[in-house]
Amino acid sequence: MGELSRTALHGELFFVSPTEFERILSLPASHIAKTEIFATLCRINILYMIATAGSGHIGSSFSSIDMMSWLLLHEVRALTGALAATDIFFSSKGHDAPALYSVLLAQGKLDFELLHRFRKQDGLPGHPDVALPHIVTNTGSLGMGISKAKGMIEARRLSGRQGNVYVLTGDGELQEGQIWESLVSAANRKLHELTVIVDHNKLQSDTLVEKVSSLGELHAKFHAFGWHVVRCDGNNIAAFSEALAASRTVKDTPKVLIADTIKGCGVTFMEHTSIDSDVELYKFHSGAPAEDLYAAAVKELVLAADKQLARMGAAPVRIERIARTTVPAPEQSQQRMIFAYSQALLDQARKNSKIVALDADLINDTGLIAFQKHFPDRFFECGIAEQDMVSQAGGMALQGLLPIVHSFACFLSARANEQIYNNATERKKIIYVGSLAGLVPGGPGHSHQGVRDLASLGGIPGLVLIEPSCERETAQLLDWSINVHRDSSYIRLMSLPWHIPYQLPSDYRPEIGRGVALTEGHDALVFAYGPVLLSNAFIAAEKLRAEKGLHLKIVNLPWLNTIDAKWLLEMAQGIDMLFSLDNHYLAGGQGDRIADVLAQNAISTPLRRIALTRLPVCGANAEVLQAHGLNAEMLYTTFERILSRERGIS
Repeated sequence: MGELSRTALHGELFFVSPTEFERILSLPASHIAKTEIFATLCRINILYMIATAGSGHIGSSFSSIDMMSWLLLHEVRALTGALAATDIFFSSKGHDAPALYSVLLAQGKLDFELLHRFRKQDGLPGHPDVALPHIVTNTGSLGMGISKAKGMIEARRLSGRQGNVYVLTGDGELQEGQIWESLVSAANRKLHELTVIVDHNKLQSDTLVEKVSSLGELHAKFHAFGWHVVRCDGNNIAAFSEALAASRTVKDTPKVLIADTIKGCGVTFMEHTSIDSDVELYKFHSGAPAEDLYAAAVKELVLAADKQLARMGAAPVRIERIARTTVPAPEQSQQRMIFAYSQALLDQARKNSKIVALDADLINDTGLIAFQKHFPDRFFECGIAEQDMVSQAGGMALQGLLPIVHSFACFLSARANEQIYNNATERKKIIYVGSLAGLVPGGPGHSHQGVRDLASLGGIPGLVLIEPSCERETAQLLDWSINVHRDSSYIRLMSLPWHIPYQLPSDYRPEIGRGVALTEGHDALVFAYGPVLLSNAFIAAEKLRAEKGLHLKIVNLPWLNTIDAKWLLEMAQGIDMLFSLDNHYLAGGQGDRIADVLAQNAISTPLRRIALTRLPVCGANAEVLQAHGLNAEMLYTTFERILSRERGIS
């Protein structure tokens, strides 16, 4: 540790180079000893990736890295023969992408320069994606992994190819119903090629699995489904390797290894091991550590690596360092829709005892911590089980309660779509709140970017879709959903703090299907919703007014699937060009609704629809918005080009 004093660690980031990994793997020592050092050094690179990105999942990456290191170094093999293939490994949970990347980078299977581009455009996506070499399936949407592995095995059997398939799952992931659906046929078909490894670190997104939804006796459950079950210490490489070796002798049934691990394993202050603890929120599930914690973690890992190397008579680890990029502090003018929603929900719940809140293991992200504290008997933690949660809400509504259901927009609108529709057929009022909606944050990747929820929910009878533009409108639309609207609604919330350059008129009140102008203009009318697109459109319009003399009327239209035709036609009267902006795919977005009104009323005014037309890219927020033409600069260019062309200006 000589060259890395605690003082020197501050203001810098540290990583381990490929040459160091090559040196470690060439040492005259046992596979187990070398893998232990390899995993320790991978932890340093995991921290580096997450620190440079400003986000990522430390806890589950650290709990799984020992197992991933052994699997990818010693178990996953290329087979020989004309019809042979290679063994396959992937993680079903996807949160541990930094761990997977760290091993592939250290092995030279990914370009090492990608280490510096975690969660950046054209870099390493926040969750694994098949666009990268050696990534065999996309993960991040939980519960799918075992089913995909079964399909791979069946396809290989048909073509005469051999090989084992190893799938890593999280223990919180076991709350997803698809996991249990996938087990029966795997045993019935005797898919002995399949080995599932449960990273049983006892913690999920919010808190302890035991507190969210206890899994009970896992060994007995898997055994009852006809699987061969082995239990081991997943952070003890010797024990893990022995368990794998023992499971290989089983030839007629799929295998599961329940690997007891420690979330955050390898850095003492990141570890949490007691399932009896009253921990409210595990601090290192997601997000980059503060600078002092990062420095302390690196120091501990380097010291551990040096001790491991000393036992083998090898030189201390060599660490590469670079200056830490300064991250701008959040602007004071930024507004927080989740915080505003949290406060508004408390206010409503104090006045209405029938309000209950349901959550899918995202209590922090959905703004429900305060609700749980103040109304513990009216808060229901449903775990990672969106379908079950939504149907529970349906039962509550049938018994006279007003359920408000919370999850990420990408999961709530898709996983529980049939259940939301079923609830609608019962004509009872339920409010659904989809957080993390839209294109940004872009770091987690397309599995978490909620850009198809309007299409999937927009056609459900009686369900009104809305998205507030600012903190004030967040409270207003929640009030409208609870106290004005008689049917169900879906509130779409952007999760990031955002600078809002506009203000709603002081006398503004939500009226279903009607929006409000944020600027005055006669050259074009721009319909948009939500903080991201309204802010960028507003900035673009101000610049066009100042630089080009073009006056655009920017209209906040928070109603995403319901438009008042009379109001729209009045707004469009005398305007020669219309634009719609969707923080969503083009198909099924608000632009479709606007086009329908124009077509049904034989309005020939051109409508230019701006939205996503391809899979959303992963990257920093500014990169992602620019890549899809939705930042202020790109909107300025698009508006100016189209208006100039329509006017015949070269």
